[in-house]
Amino acid sequence: MTTLIINGETRQFDEVSTLDALIDTLALRGKRIAIEHNGEIVPRSQHAHTRLSDGDTLEVVVAVGGG
Repeated sequence: MTTLIINGETRQFDEVSTLDALIDTLALRGKRIAIEHNGEIVPRSQHAHTRLSDGDTLEVVVAVGGG
C-alpha cells in the first residue's frame, strides 16, 4: 500500500508505482493535465519513468476548456 498526498488530500493506493499508473487509476488518461511531484513539474514524457514512493506529494491540475 502506497500513501500519496494529492492536492493536499492523503490517499492510499495498492498498485501505483509510477505517475503513468496513477494517471490510469485516477481516470485522467487523455486529459490535459500537469503534475508536480515533490515540488518539481514532471514533463509528460517522463510520467512512465517517474517512480512514486510512500509519502510523495503531488499536485495535479486538469485543464478545463470552455467559454
